[in-house]
Amino acid sequence: MSDAPLHTTEMGAARIRGNLGLAADADVVRFCRDAIYGAEIIHHGKNYYATHRDLVITINATSFPIITAHAPIDNLIFCIIL
Repeated sequence: MSDAPLHTTEMGAARIRGNLGLAADADVVRFCRDAIYGAEIIHHGKNYYATHRDLVITINATSFPIITAHAPIDNLIFCIIL
């Protein structure tokens, strides 16, 4: 997945900026790409979930758009492992 053509939509970028408290001009794709290095990546259903430090990044497994990123929620991680 390290060579995947990560991208996101304007709406996705706005959602990620809001969830993570990033600046309005932050490069969301670069931020997420940097965070993915060293992350634990789980493929579940139609998505990849990359967990690293205090982030969970959701990426569609088909065409690699970054769907969202947020601080981990224990229940979400528990559901993914199941």
